Amino acid sequence: MSKLVIITAPSGAGKTSIVKGLMQSGLALDFSVSACTRSRREGEVDGKDYYFLSAERFRDMVANGEFAEHEEVYDGMYYGTLKSEISRIGNEGKAALFDIDVKGALNLKQQYGKDALTIFIKAPSLEALKERLNSRNTETEESLKKRIDKASMEMTYEEKFDKTIVNDELEKAVEKAIDYTKEFLSNT
Repeated sequence: MSKLVIITAPSGAGKTSIVKGLMQSGLALDFSVSACTRSRREGEVDGKDYYFLSAERFRDMVANGEFAEHEEVYDGMYYGTLKSEISRIGNEGKAALFDIDVKGALNLKQQYGKDALTIFIKAPSLEALKERLNSRNTETEESLKKRIDKASMEMTYEEKFDKTIVNDELEKAVEKAIDYTKEFLSNT
């Protein structure tokens, strides 16, 4: 069975930036592209950033058992990990690297146990998180409030993860993620 390196965080904590740092580290990792039903953001590419699916197609794939895990993250917005992605990466002799929400991370950890490393990324404060989300300019007042409320709830899950990194300085946070990942991959 291949290993899984799972990076999770509330929206705006910096998990995507840390995942990019891990991908550039030269470690034997490949990014597991998640499937989702949300709208594509500017610059995102189907099959690279996410597999963008209709809600109907997503539900059909769930019914067919094609997901290792899936969640309705926001009302009517589904995200999930395709079993085929984990297999593809394992067949290449690499560990699957995930940029995934908190519940999805816990579901994968429950299924894969010691073969999965979970790293929780957190912003230095809830205020810093709000500022990061605001600076994206992708949120309405209502969607921003939903993300902040969800982030507050997700922060309470921190102790359920193998490692925690406070992302107050991106370069140092990436270095820590690389160190944790190297240690995990070297333990067979």
